[in-house]
Amino acid sequence: MNSLKIGEITLTWLNGGNTKMDGGAIFGVVPKPLWSKKYESNELNQVNLPSDPIFFEYAGKRILVDAGIGNGKLTEKQKRNYGVDEESSLEENLRKLGVSPQDIDYVLMTHLHFDHASGLSKLEAGELVSIFPNAEIITSNQEWTEMKNPNIRSRNTYWEQNWRPIESQVKTFEQKWSMGPIKLVHTGGHSNGHSILIIEDGGDIAIHLADLLPTHAHHNVLWVTAYDDYPMTSIEEKQKWINWGIENDAWFTFYHDAVYRGVKWNAKGEIKEAVKRD
Repeated sequence: MNSLKIGEITLTWLNGGNTKMDGGAIFGVVPKPLWSKKYESNELNQVNLPSDPIFFEYAGKRILVDAGIGNGKLTEKQKRNYGVDEESSLEENLRKLGVSPQDIDYVLMTHLHFDHASGLSKLEAGELVSIFPNAEIITSNQEWTEMKNPNIRSRNTYWEQNWRPIESQVKTFEQKWSMGPIKLVHTGGHSNGHSILIIEDGGDIAIHLADLLPTHAHHNVLWVTAYDDYPMTSIEEKQKWINWGIENDAWFTFYHDAVYRGVKWNAKGEIKEAVKRD
């Protein structure tokens, strides 16, 4: 498991599963001759997209960022449609760190698409139950509202099986949620309720742009996915936060990147430091 120190906080990436998604969807209107120079694809034009949550501790609290695609919940049709070739081993990873799912105090959800939220619950004796029963699950009010009442487009990724088992644990916020050096900030863009995570500790900064910046290859602010519901908002928010991160020498951390866990960019957009995936 890879890790990164931000001040006194150690971020550790867990295995939340892997999907192979169509490169044209992941890079939107960007022509393949451009994006393929920056991110590998297979003979079917598919790109590897892990869905890896981040675990860390702060002030005696155990915190998880997003929850992976889960294990044992997806049907064979769903696995095929979404290119799932590996399910989550999140609980096993936590136990290797000496942490049980019952020990998690907070799950910070950047948004609630299936590849981020399916790992919040599991099937047990034929019933869906929360994996993290003692945790507060934090998400934006906009995201939670759409999760429970998806529109004709978003119902393909906001599933009742993912919100029903954890409904009583959810706490929502409007524009910002914070705890000490940790904050979630609502941005919209990828989804109406999408949020990003910022951690500032001991002079170090990590900014987790979630699906506004799914991979390092999406550094160009105009490169947004075909899954973004509000692409112009994504572009505006990416421009603001990438510039802010570079100006503040921040680590940009990733949930979906198959190459890097985190990078630092200079003002020219060149990678000057990186944590590569194992």
